Amino acid sequence: MAFTAKDVQKLREQTGVGMMDCKKALVESDGDFEKAIEILREKGLAAATKKAGRIAAEGAVYATVCKECGVGAIVEINSETDFVAKNDQFKELCAGVATVVMTDAPADVEALKECKYVGSEMTVVEMLREKILTIGENMNIRRFERYDNSTMNVAYIHMGGRIGVLVGLEVSENLKGNAAIEELGKDICMQIAAMRPQYLNKESVPADVLAKEKEILMAQTINEGKPANVAEKIVAGRINKFYEENCLTNQAFVKENKMSVEKYADKVAAEQGGTVKIAKFVRFEKGEGLAKKEDNFAEEVANMVK
Repeated sequence: MAFTAKDVQKLREQTGVGMMDCKKALVESDGDFEKAIEILREKGLAAATKKAGRIAAEGAVYATVCKECGVGAIVEINSETDFVAKNDQFKELCAGVATVVMTDAPADVEALKECKYVGSEMTVVEMLREKILTIGENMNIRRFERYDNSTMNVAYIHMGGRIGVLVGLEVSENLKGNAAIEELGKDICMQIAAMRPQYLNKESVPADVLAKEKEILMAQTINEGKPANVAEKIVAGRINKFYEENCLTNQAFVKENKMSVEKYADKVAAEQGGTVKIAKFVRFEKGEGLAKKEDNFAEEVANMVK
């Protein structure tokens, strides 16, 4: 029996299994739809997808830097409960996926899922399904970032994976591998974890964001009864305050709050006889922006009775 792309789509919708696996099942079943479903069930794929309707907004963020090559990676893998995030198998999965990100440099999450899992013949998505079946919770690889070794990369994990940070520093040749600069990188990571900067520096604030902020500040100042010509000067001062709160390099350094993060980095670099520039950073907080499951005990009991 032949099958069409619509058949693949229909099988995917009915089972929740990925397109490629659905296509393989239809090829194996010679286009027999019911047989294809059986094949997917036999392989354990459909069993895993039964859990896919459950919200996975817990989990962990994992950040690391390869000691040998200097490449850095940060990944977020979500689970249904915080309890699973403490499971050793889940922790191994996070570390394994981060290793794949570092070694294979996938373009996006879908490409990552098709990569070979570290030390296994399985793909990443196959290993993920295996863990879903073993652990018994829905899990999802949500996002990742990879920094190549053109920068000196430093990783930090806060509160057992609630927050992860990866920082890329441009350092002069004589400071590569310098312990004081490594410590500076850790301090900057902790700054990012605690102070949640939205942007790297003033130059990286999008023009539309800045325009909107000025518009809001101008309206506030006018409402305070200030004349327009005076308001403009006040707004200019308040925009600087916006930079100090939202741009990493402009923030007051938590460990030395009389100077900015950028000035502190310059100070440490000068003491070590070189230069350091904060080139980039990424901060992931587990589950941010995801809907959390709200348990309804009465409804749950009613469903059990049914």
